[in-house]
Amino acid sequence: MSLAVLEDVGLAFGDQTIVEDLGLRISDTDRIGLIGPNGSGKTTLLRMLAGEQAVDKGRVGYRKGIRIGYLPQDITVAGGQALGAFMLASVPGRAAIDAELHAAEAELHEASGHGAGEDAMMDLAARVAAAHERLDHFEQFFTEHESLRILAGLGFAPGDRTRDLGEFSGGWKMRAVLASLLFQQPDLLLMDEPTNHLDMPSVAWLSGFLRRYPRAFMLISHDREFLNEQIQRIVSFEPEGVREYRGDYEQYRRQRAEEEVILENKAKNVLRERERLERFVERFRAKATKARQAQSRAKQLEKMEIPEPIATRRIVRIHFPPTARSVSQVVRVEGLHKAYGDLVVFAGIDLVVQRGEKIGIIGPNGAGKTTLLKIIAGELAPTRGSAQVGSDVKVGYYAQHHAETLHGDSTAYQEVARADPRASQTRVRSILGAFLFSGDDVDKPIKVLSGGERARVALARLLIKPGNLLLMDEPTNHLDLESSEALAESLREFDGTIIFVSHNRSLIRGLATRIWNIEAGAVETYPGTLDEYMDACRRRLDGSGEPAAPGEPAAPRRPVAPPEGDDRARRRREAAVRQQRNRVVGPIQRRIDELEARIAKIEAEQKERSEGLSDPAVYADAARRNQLLGEYPAAADKLEQLYARWEAALAELQAAEAALAGAD
Repeated sequence: MSLAVLEDVGLAFGDQTIVEDLGLRISDTDRIGLIGPNGSGKTTLLRMLAGEQAVDKGRVGYRKGIRIGYLPQDITVAGGQALGAFMLASVPGRAAIDAELHAAEAELHEASGHGAGEDAMMDLAARVAAAHERLDHFEQFFTEHESLRILAGLGFAPGDRTRDLGEFSGGWKMRAVLASLLFQQPDLLLMDEPTNHLDMPSVAWLSGFLRRYPRAFMLISHDREFLNEQIQRIVSFEPEGVREYRGDYEQYRRQRAEEEVILENKAKNVLRERERLERFVERFRAKATKARQAQSRAKQLEKMEIPEPIATRRIVRIHFPPTARSVSQVVRVEGLHKAYGDLVVFAGIDLVVQRGEKIGIIGPNGAGKTTLLKIIAGELAPTRGSAQVGSDVKVGYYAQHHAETLHGDSTAYQEVARADPRASQTRVRSILGAFLFSGDDVDKPIKVLSGGERARVALARLLIKPGNLLLMDEPTNHLDLESSEALAESLREFDGTIIFVSHNRSLIRGLATRIWNIEAGAVETYPGTLDEYMDACRRRLDGSGEPAAPGEPAAPRRPVAPPEGDDRARRRREAAVRQQRNRVVGPIQRRIDELEARIAKIEAEQKERSEGLSDPAVYADAARRNQLLGEYPAAADKLEQLYARWEAALAELQAAEAALAGAD
């Protein structure tokens, strides 16, 4: 059954046509990836489906009663309520039920204290009972337990649920909105770059959640691996219009390549046929015996359409120029401390970066990845210690929040030219052209550009004078998928040194030659790729490798597979893995099971109390009524404590299982 239908939809902004005669159906089991270059209309299509963008023509229809959830790239969330309350209240209808229950209970309490008559008390009791019944029905589907599980999965600490939303940064507010949407489980979930502000553990958790998600969703993502894990259908903005393909992104690439070959061959065949007909008409037009045939072929030519050249999508072309050779030790960090008041980010770290290294920085959000990059770039002073770059090292810095480093009233051309005043106009325009800014586009003010266009300006500014040390903070954020891959390829070919922060697993796997994992005020440095690092983490947990020295885990030693047919060796190995897994996660799981049993018991008792409070007859028995009214909040407080312990244990379990699973 179709959840949403677009019929002959058309939309244009000025001279730019976004879609024309678009037809699209979304079923209740669709898992759709939306791809295309920045500015092609991906976000606009999501906004159409979310009801936030009107269309010029056509119709957008929905199944009756459909619930739609929309996560935009840019969000505005006001403070004034706690994170946990925001989650629970986000479900449509919850706030109205809570308000009705609180009002009815307050009126009942006031009436009881003023000796109201029996009829008035019974009416108020009936209102309380009805509100409790509606709330119980609601909480069967949207439990606080589930909301806490989602918050923990997205990286929130146990105490965060009582914090005011206004205290969180923009990235954490985005997580809060994403968490609320996952909690609501809408019939159609629309997500615009949901991984932009997530760290790698949270991306992995979200990937697992979406794989189990029972309803439809459509997402935009620049993370190739994340996209392949989730989708079963592609909606693509191609030069000839919006097209649909079955399968994941890799299957789309193969289908599109085959399609382009077919279209090109078809066009060649039509052109060859036109040439044959034209030669016949020219040769026999004047001959009486062939005049009729020549006239017939001339009419064929008139009816035959002239094939247009196969349109190809414009792709960012990035090529870093050769850099000056630097000293062998590019960066040296010694005794680095950084603190903000009582918050200690780094507690005395030592690091060395050698010429030509490409270091990927990973770790949970808030651990200090961006802080370390800013200190190395000289944009932030350490509390103690030092971070020195070599004397002949020229630093190019790409900030995560690049929009803050651009001047809103400047044009794209002015921003890039300002980065290298000695560059000629031709070179500036050439660099901008590589990032798809041509003609009048180079004179557009920064403030009117989209997030993706601003990212490309920031990259162009870096490319015109890159230096021999690149410091890059989430360089693929706000880029479309093809631009992200073009950037990754150019960075692999860059002959200087790179230190970069990213949650994009594809970028880290393809680029990093060394890993820095930042966590708990320390930096664990690993001389290997992401996959090797994750494998080493797994082996350190399961005991199959030697313990690593602090900061330098041992190089991975991959287990030797037993000879083919050696079932006993294989079974022993599998038994050892299971035994070690039970040793690591078993105690945590038992603690979680115990907490969940206690939570379930108290929730069942709370349900009985709720049913009692829903019974008007209870209010005729003052002792019973007062008992229930006293027990209910006390049990609710106990549940809060158990939830906090359960949430912390769940986070511990997820960290252990992620390390055991390795790169998987």
